Parts: sequence; C-alpha cells; structure tokens
Amino acid sequence: MFADPVVTAHIGGKPVLRADAWTRFLRDVGHWTIEGFGLFSIIEKSTERYVGKMGFARFERNLGETVGTDVEASWVLASTFHGQGYAREAASAAHIWFDAVHDRRIACLIAIENRASIRLAAILGYEHIDQIEGPHGPADLLVR
Repeated sequence: MFADPVVTAHIGGKPVLRADAWTRFLRDVGHWTIEGFGLFSIIEKSTERYVGKMGFARFERNLGETVGTDVEASWVLASTFHGQGYAREAASAAHIWFDAVHDRRIACLIAIENRASIRLAAILGYEHIDQIEGPHGPADLLVR
C-alpha cells in the first residue's frame, strides 16, 4: 500500500520503501502494547482483502500549544478502495470504540491538499483550529 504513489501523495509525497513500511508496522503493533490503543487493520469482509488502517497514535509531533492532546487519529487506505466509504465506516467505528474506552481529546494533522480526508475529519466531528507546517508541508490541524 505504501509503495503506491497515490496513497503517499499526501503523506510524504513519495512511495515508502519496504523496510520503512515494516518499521511502521512494528510501530503500530508496539503502540497497542504500550498505549492500549493504536491503528486497526481494515479488512473487506467479503473478500478478506486488506483495505488499509485507521486508528489512534501518539506520534510525538509538535502540534502546538492550542491542541490540548498528543493523541492523533490516522487513516490510510489502499488506492483501490478510495471513495467507497470504507474510511468513513472504519473511522466511525474506531472513534466510537476510542470514546468508550479512552475518552480523550484527539487531533489530526492533514495535508491541506487532502480534501477527502479533511471532509472525513469534519464528518467525524473534528474542527479546524490552525494551519501549521507539518512534517511534509502545510497541514490543517483539527481537534475533536
């Protein structure tokens, strides 16, 4: 998934090497162990195909003083599944779980060009509070 330039267009701008994708996977697994939350794998039930991942993490990025949290929501889907409602369904379910189990303020940092993710964040109840320089360029900072 991370080798696809369509997927990485707004999250780094270039495909990710296999070794770096493996490091991300290990981070995701370790996050559940240490924090009690992390990223869920999204699997299409009818075909058992991997759709992507969605969840929550502490990426330890400087989000500024106004955010009031270090927990971020994150979602990324394989490009063949873009625009089909999978992100909304998975993100809605994940937020219901997170709110019931952790009940903490959540932020998201989304590249300003990523209009689809900004729309999804608004549907999920996130509100724009700032625009900051993200790790890969200008990004909208939203909180819920």
